[in-house]
Amino acid sequence: MSQAVVPFRHPLLRVVDEVTAALDSVLEAQPAFLTTDEKEALLVGLRRQISRLEALEARALAAAGDVADRHGVRSAGAWLAHETRQDPPAGRVAQRLADGLDQRWPLVAQAHATGAVSTAQARVIGTALDDLPADLDPHLRTRAEHHLIAEAAHFCPRDLRVLGRRVLEVLAPDLAEAHEARLLEKQQQAAWDHASITHRRLGNGLSTAAVTLPDATMDRWLTHLHAFTSPRRDKDTGPHPRRLAHAFNALLERIPDHWLPQHGGTNTTLIVTIDHDHLQQDLATAGLTTGTPITASEARRLACGADILPAVLDGRSQPLDLGRTKRLFSPTQRKAMAIRDRTCRAEGCDVPAAWCEAHHANAPWTAGGNTNLADGILLCSFHHHRAHDTRYDTNRMPNGQARFHRRT
Repeated sequence: MSQAVVPFRHPLLRVVDEVTAALDSVLEAQPAFLTTDEKEALLVGLRRQISRLEALEARALAAAGDVADRHGVRSAGAWLAHETRQDPPAGRVAQRLADGLDQRWPLVAQAHATGAVSTAQARVIGTALDDLPADLDPHLRTRAEHHLIAEAAHFCPRDLRVLGRRVLEVLAPDLAEAHEARLLEKQQQAAWDHASITHRRLGNGLSTAAVTLPDATMDRWLTHLHAFTSPRRDKDTGPHPRRLAHAFNALLERIPDHWLPQHGGTNTTLIVTIDHDHLQQDLATAGLTTGTPITASEARRLACGADILPAVLDGRSQPLDLGRTKRLFSPTQRKAMAIRDRTCRAEGCDVPAAWCEAHHANAPWTAGGNTNLADGILLCSFHHHRAHDTRYDTNRMPNGQARFHRRT
């Protein structure tokens, strides 16, 4: 009598089948009916087994280079992230952990597989081991790995990171100071390389910014802001983030413009423009030379206390009481052009006035041109170079803009 042949199923795949079946069997089970002790056991047990499953996933990723080759991707982690609808960084992080456990941290891999070390702890320990000096005695490196695995039983990843950085203070004090100095230098360089400020207009009078700074720079910034949010000085009892934002605004308003570098031919100064009649009204608007509108009341406040130049315009919207010099445009004339021109005056260019340079539009000063507002215009650096390029003709349009033509 013939017997049916049962197809071989690899034990690793059977684990997936069994875990799937076990989870399916408790889909309707309600943890609310467990006792407090049982809930504690469930939560701790699940977390430990999740780490063990992630350890198994890491072992699979380390051996899945053929999967990456089949799909033409950088790594099996990248393929897995795409296949399971994760963000790409998650795949890179998983692959780095898998490669480290497979190639460099055997004791951590073993502890991870048994659940003694969580995935986050394994990642922290691995980073600390990789940061050790490359010429460190292998026996000492193994001792460091044993030590950090033992500490994982008592410390969370954040604290374990600190212990990992100082592991040589325990195992080899004579090497610890030089190691700390190398780590600090590496960390500072990485901090500068990754520093960034990104910003975006929300369209409702607000802008949002994401700031990533080195720790020392952030400490200096917050120290300045906290000086403006002292309870003895600040009557604002609102949320602390809002108070910091108000403090940042106050700090900017108190920076003298002569402390700042030249920007477009003059000190960096924000100019508020407003019609003289509107300045006296409560419901009126003013404008900054960046193009941002503000209220007349805000303009009056800035004129009283901030180091921001108010420029009151007459009925023809011409700046009042701004002088001129013989050859170079004065800072006052440069500000007047910013009020009048708002942007680069080259046809079709919208580079803000704050980024532009003053140019003798009718004739160079050396060829008899006048240094006055009528003859001066603002051009961005690109178009200013174009205006002095002998390969191009420059024509002033009726609206005051400059148009360039390549000579044949």
